[in-house]
Amino acid sequence: MMDPKSASEELPALYRAVLDRVAQLEASRDRATANRLRAEATHIYSRAWDERARRELLALLRRNAVTDDGLPANDRRLRRRTTSVA
Repeated sequence: MMDPKSASEELPALYRAVLDRVAQLEASRDRATANRLRAEATHIYSRAWDERARRELLALLRRNAVTDDGLPANDRRLRRRTTSVA
């Protein structure tokens, strides 16, 4: 059985995925979110390339992913909370 990739082997691909998401946000003119996401990812990526960094980049990607309905995951949660209160 093959060993899974180490965190340091996965980090470049995860960081690239975050930067791809940043480009999508910039294309949709959500520059504030793009800048925040880029800054947070750069902070994580510039530290030790360990399991913690891998988990944090994955969490960052999940929080900023586009959902099936086309909304960012964060916006979707806000919309649900708003509609459930009303």
